Parts: sequence; C-alpha cells; structure tokens
Amino acid sequence: MTEERPILAWRPVSAVAGLTGLLLLLTIDRYDYHRDELYFRMVGAHPKWGYVDQPPFTPLMVRGCIELFGDTVWAIRIPGLFFLAGAAFLLALIARELGGRAVAQTLAAAGTLTTFPLVAGHITITAAPDLVMWLLVILCLLRALLRDRPRYFLLAGLVAGIALYNKHLVILLLLTFAAGLLIAGPRRVLASKWLWAGAAIAVVVGLPNLLYQIANDFPQVHMANALAENKGDDARITLLPLQLLWLGPFFVPIWGAGIVALLRRPEWRAVRAFAVAYPLMLLLLFVIAGQPYYSFGLLAALFAIGAVPAERWLAGGGSRRWLLGAAVIVNCGVAIVSSLPVLPIDVVGRTPVPAMNQGIADEIGWPRYVAQVKAVYDALPPGDQAHTVLLTGNYGEAGALDRYGAPLGLPAVYSGQNELWYLGPPPESATVVVLVSQSDPARRGAFGSCVEKARLDNGYGVDNEEQTARVYVCRDRTGTWTELWPRFQHFD
Repeated sequence: MTEERPILAWRPVSAVAGLTGLLLLLTIDRYDYHRDELYFRMVGAHPKWGYVDQPPFTPLMVRGCIELFGDTVWAIRIPGLFFLAGAAFLLALIARELGGRAVAQTLAAAGTLTTFPLVAGHITITAAPDLVMWLLVILCLLRALLRDRPRYFLLAGLVAGIALYNKHLVILLLLTFAAGLLIAGPRRVLASKWLWAGAAIAVVVGLPNLLYQIANDFPQVHMANALAENKGDDARITLLPLQLLWLGPFFVPIWGAGIVALLRRPEWRAVRAFAVAYPLMLLLLFVIAGQPYYSFGLLAALFAIGAVPAERWLAGGGSRRWLLGAAVIVNCGVAIVSSLPVLPIDVVGRTPVPAMNQGIADEIGWPRYVAQVKAVYDALPPGDQAHTVLLTGNYGEAGALDRYGAPLGLPAVYSGQNELWYLGPPPESATVVVLVSQSDPARRGAFGSCVEKARLDNGYGVDNEEQTARVYVCRDRTGTWTELWPRFQHFD
C-alpha cells in the first residue's frame, strides 16, 4: 500500500485540460470531415446493436450530435473536446494514485498534448472514448491494488463492459493485465472474489454486444482477419516506432521511467503487473497483426506513472526544471503542428505533415472530389441520369458523396466496403453507374463496359486514398443487382 494520496492539483491540471480543449476548439472545422467521420455519419443513420466492423457507440454518438447540433463538421467533433479533457484529468489521477504531487499530475496531464491523443480528440473516431475507458479501468485497478480496496474491481468491470460498446480492445488490456499478475504478482489477486465479480459484471454489461456477434457469425472476427491480411505487415513494422513517435522524443524517458519504477520500487509491487502487461500487449499485437494504436491507453498510463519519478528528479534543483520545461514545450509544439490542422490548407501539401499524419491528409479535398464526380454525372444524357446510381470503392468516397451530393442533385450512393455493403444493393432500375474506384472495374465482371471519365484531384497536392482515383461510367450490367452485389463486398 502506498502513502496517503496527495491532493488533486486542480488548477494546473485544469489549465492543461483547458488548453487541450481550446486547441481542439480552434481547429475543430479548419479543414473538413475525416473519412471515418463520413462513414460514421452514414452508418449511424441506421441504428443497430453492432456493425460488421465495430460496436455501435461511436456511429450512434455521431448521429446523436447531428440530431442535436446539426449536420456539420464541428457538431460531430464536440465530444472529442470532452473526452480529451477527461483523459487529462484521468492521467493526473493516475499519477496522484502513485504519490505524484502537483508537478507530476500536471506533467501526466500533458500526455494529452502528444500526437495520438490530439489526433483522436480532433477527429471523431473510436480512439478518444476508448482512451478514456482504458484510463478509467487502469485507475480503478490501481486503487483496488494499491489501496487494498477490492470493490474497485467491480467498477473496473462495469467500465470495461461499457467500453465493449465502443471497441473490443479493452479485452487486450484485461488479458495482458491478468497475465502480468500471473508473472509478476501478486498472484493471490487472481483468486479474489471481487476480481471475478468484476469480470462477471463486464460480461453481463457487454452481453448484448456479444450476442450480436454470435448471432451474426462474429463479423468483427472476419473484420480483424481482413485487417491483418491487408495491413498486417505494415502494422508489425511500425508497431515499435509508433509507440515512441506518439509520445514524442522528450516524453519517452518519462514513460521509460514509469516502467522501471514499477519494476523496482517495493511500494509499487502490488501494481507491477502493468509493467509486464505492456510488453505482453506488444507481443500479442505483433502476433495478431493488430494496429499499433491499440496499446496507447496503457502506454499513456505508464507515462503518467513515469511523471512521479520525474517529479522527484526535478526536486534536485539546478537547471532541471528549465530543461524539462523546454522539453515539454518543444514536444507538445511538434505534436500540435503534426496532429492538428493548424497550417493553411494550401501549404500543408508542401510539408511532411500529411506523410506523418494520415488523419490530416484524409480531411482534405472532399468537396472538390464530389464536384468532379458531379461533372461526370452532369455530362450524362438526361435519360441516363434518371437510371443512374453512384458506386464507390471505399467508405470515404461514399460518405462524401452522401454528405455533399444530395444538395447538388446527385443520385443515391452505394459502396461494398464494410457495413455499407448491407445498405445495398442498388435498385434494379439502375442501369447506369458512375463508379469511383482505385482498382480496375473489369475484374469484377459486373459491367459490359466501363469508360474512364475523370481522375480525382484535391488541388492541394495532398496524397490521400482518393487522390488520382478514377471516375468511370459503367453500363450493360451482366446480371441483376442481387446476383452481382456479393462481388462488391470487401472488408478493409
């Protein structure tokens, strides 16, 4: 058990949380939607217990924001401000739990001003709520073990069960933490009735999600397999480098200090399992070809723990405070420029930012892409337009055409990617297709002819998934849409 917890440093932690929220607010709609936001906007309009590629929370949250605040970019990004501000306080509380005072808590909260949290808070994706859920679970486990308050296992189970409605990744945290207990102890915790009661709560709360998976042949297992096949090699190669990049070079030593202190300090022996869980999680992600960001919740918690020995190091006086202060400013400054749309949109394409952060690249060009598709549609004879649908290769293109196309008079849009496949097929009356695709349409054998009419160009020199995609006009279907539609289904 640790010494009595210090008081929470409300003012400096609130200042960090407020700065984080202000940065997100100032850049909330500076560019445009992210491709994932456009996707969530579409599928969220069709409420379900789950979707083929994820649980329902984030798509339904996006839909709720649209209903409350309007169909705009800023409306669906409002939750990110609160998630990241909440994460700042949770990181501070984790540092406090291990004896961190004002400096440690403030430094821990500054973990939200690093690359990955800023990206996750700016774009409405599953990562921001997942970060909050993971940190809350970790905080509960710390209190259960360090304070000998096993009832916190129940709260950890409740939060984990709720987290399952956003992503199933919290299972990785629970598995690796349990393995850490088995390896580093205290093993007696594994026999605790409170621990198993918490696990039961997680199962009961998440049961509807599990039943959806069973009833639909575990669609997210198929999705995970597709991601491993399509992106697995890249995920394994970038797994370790991205752990360091997301924190930034000047925060890596603090994270490392957290792991070392957990392993060496006798008073932290009860929570040593977290230091073991992290490498186990990386190993597990490497084996299953999981995406590198899956580990970030635990990575951030270890950084917050490392802020405690960093605070004691600063007590040595001299130039240490100035050195750390400068490091924090530089580290956070680089993260802000590379993570948020702070550069002018006509300049960003001439910088390394889009290559460093794909999220920035995927916010650029949507209205121009839609206008270029509209030009192809407008060139069709009026008789053909009445029997035309739009078909895209990915959900970003489909989401952009769905968002911007209707006011321009464009017809309905369909896509075979992920959950959008289930919104099809097009009506049998659709005999002409304006197809947006990066691949050769002939390989599906669905049309007698496809003629290329345009290539998408965002005009900013930013390379993203849509740049140089081809726009075809396809005719002479080789079968009914019901027969052909399975050929268009793909997970990615």
